[in-house]
Amino acid sequence: MISVAFDNLVPSYINKFDAYIPSKPDPELKKMFGCTTLYRLNNNENPLGPPRASREILRGFNPAQAAIYPSGDSYYLREKLAETHGVHPDQILVGNGANEVITFVINAFCEAGDNIITADKTFAVYEWVAIFSGYEARLVPLRDYAFDDEAMLRQVDRRSKILFVCNPNNPTGTYWNQDKLVRFLDRVDGRQIVVVDEAYCEFVEQDDFPDSLALMKRYPNLVIFRTFSKMYGLAGLRIGYLVGSMDVVNIIRKACVVYSVNTLAQEAAILAIDDREHVERTRRLVKLEKAYLRRAFDRLGLSYVINEGNFVMLKLPISDTLAYRKLMTRGVMVRTMTGFRFPNYIRITIAQHEAMEAFIKGLEHIL
Repeated sequence: MISVAFDNLVPSYINKFDAYIPSKPDPELKKMFGCTTLYRLNNNENPLGPPRASREILRGFNPAQAAIYPSGDSYYLREKLAETHGVHPDQILVGNGANEVITFVINAFCEAGDNIITADKTFAVYEWVAIFSGYEARLVPLRDYAFDDEAMLRQVDRRSKILFVCNPNNPTGTYWNQDKLVRFLDRVDGRQIVVVDEAYCEFVEQDDFPDSLALMKRYPNLVIFRTFSKMYGLAGLRIGYLVGSMDVVNIIRKACVVYSVNTLAQEAAILAIDDREHVERTRRLVKLEKAYLRRAFDRLGLSYVINEGNFVMLKLPISDTLAYRKLMTRGVMVRTMTGFRFPNYIRITIAQHEAMEAFIKGLEHIL
């Protein structure tokens, strides 16, 4: 057998990086843990599923279309998003989920020796993509569960290219208001790209949440991420997008992979955009069930973090991985938070009341 010279082939930064191992499919998990039902409270999915019009597209998809390549640049979806957001279609790039859009931006602006700056307890893909692309990821501790703007600015040097802010933050739900974001952009003063990831913006109930799209006119280094995976219930179709100034997007476009967004995802997303009733139903559900969880946690004497977004964090008196295994035997799947650098915390996605009750009963049992 021929031996492969991996020592010479594999970059050193890849050897230092652990692969992310996704969970097994639900039927396999049920077998492993001996449960007949499984409430998925781990991935911040929308329990109401896609909007009604998107469902009709999914049901009526013409199989003949599967043999035809999709629109390579999501043309009609970009037209619809541009109309919705009041921007030019060429200011929008669509990707196969947020992960691909993050990769577009990092690869467009970073080269060997450069760094990106973000928080140490946030959506980990900013860090992962930078590291496995060979760039440094500088991680700044949260302050009061929120992004620390001053600490991020202190990390900036001449090789800093991108500052990532998750707003509201996953997993803490904290957010920067309009004034704080504007002050931060003023301090950056166009020297770096500032990415504001608004994957959960549709869930925010506070009036002072930034109008980031309007800020792009004043700050052409601002790039905004949005997704159809959370509020619009299209996580299985993998579709996200970015919006930026024309100059910035023209640069990012050079690092894009075209034809990566499938036809069904594009068509379902177009119809999801206008469904305000779906958004309001989801927001009502999240508000109601957050209040239920807050009461239950208070009754149990447990510490928790409940802010914006369709998720909450709970601190446990036991290991988060142990709690995960015990809850799985009762058909409840949560997110362990040690990987987010929150040991002994779990994150719970807001779901239908039946699932929330099952979670609380399981929690009471294991405690």
